[in-house]
Amino acid sequence: MTRIIVTLTLASMAYAENYSATRARIDGVEVVQLTDARAKTEVSIAVTHGNTAYRMMVNGKNAFWFRFPSVAEWKAAMRQGGNPFLAPWANRLDQDAFYANGKKYILNDALGNVRRDPHKQPIHGLLLYSDLWEVASLEADGRSARLTSRLEFWKYPGLMAQFPFAHTIEVTHRLEDGRLEVETVLRNHAVEPMPVAVGYHPYFQVHDAPRSEWKLRVAAREHVLLSERLVPTGEREPVKLPEVLELKDAAIDDVFTGLVRDADGRAEFYIQGNREKVSVIFGPNYTVAVIYSPRDSFVAIEPMSAPTNAFNLAHAGIYKELQSISPGDEWRESFWVAPSGF
Repeated sequence: MTRIIVTLTLASMAYAENYSATRARIDGVEVVQLTDARAKTEVSIAVTHGNTAYRMMVNGKNAFWFRFPSVAEWKAAMRQGGNPFLAPWANRLDQDAFYANGKKYILNDALGNVRRDPHKQPIHGLLLYSDLWEVASLEADGRSARLTSRLEFWKYPGLMAQFPFAHTIEVTHRLEDGRLEVETVLRNHAVEPMPVAVGYHPYFQVHDAPRSEWKLRVAAREHVLLSERLVPTGEREPVKLPEVLELKDAAIDDVFTGLVRDADGRAEFYIQGNREKVSVIFGPNYTVAVIYSPRDSFVAIEPMSAPTNAFNLAHAGIYKELQSISPGDEWRESFWVAPSGF
């Protein structure tokens, strides 16, 4: 496997022992590795398999939950793990259509790019395992190692037929001081406002305690009530969980809003074992958290820009907070993954 350090400025050469950014092709997938030697942390991103960060190795332990021994097996299985990006909608739609700017857009199932949940509802958008991502820049210097990937959504008729808003997506993975920042930028090239309901579905784990002994911080004040098909009803209630929940054998698949934020507008969720801890820190434009944890080995703490079925809830007047991007403008937000105690 050939690894090439792409940026070789004086600064990156001076700090080569700490930060590096390398790229290789593994099992037909372009993979980038960002390394912070001082923090003993390496992040691997499969650019042409959904632009998914699938490993965040800290002292040899993966903070992401990832069940596959190789990229080849992951690619063949087409199953989730690591940190998938969900767009142009995250989670479910309640029908084979969505509303935007007062108009109804019908999904075309014959195009073969709509995924479905067990209730046959469209789920997780169109880009889950997309090979359309390209490396826009790859840099390492004395401050960080970083990858910016780009997907020009507007170029692809099969995508535009399902979500006819011309736009470009850029995602920057930035590794700095042992912390991973994932920054997402959406640029609207369309002549109408573009609704935003994107999100991430990262799976996390700690290694120094069984899952039954993990603790989970839910930094939210409101619980979104769901139907039997896991679609919001429009009702909310105060969160009844303790702020730090002992998971024991509980199964969770819930939507939260009214996030508890610090002075910078950030909300911190975490899972913790004995000493090991993974914090997930939401920027202000991630207004919703989905927590998913079946009775086994992971907790998914999902930063979302809107709740499940947001487009249709907004059209029905149930959800008032839907974000949108004016023509020619952009939406930008980050979340951070901060392991400690590994």
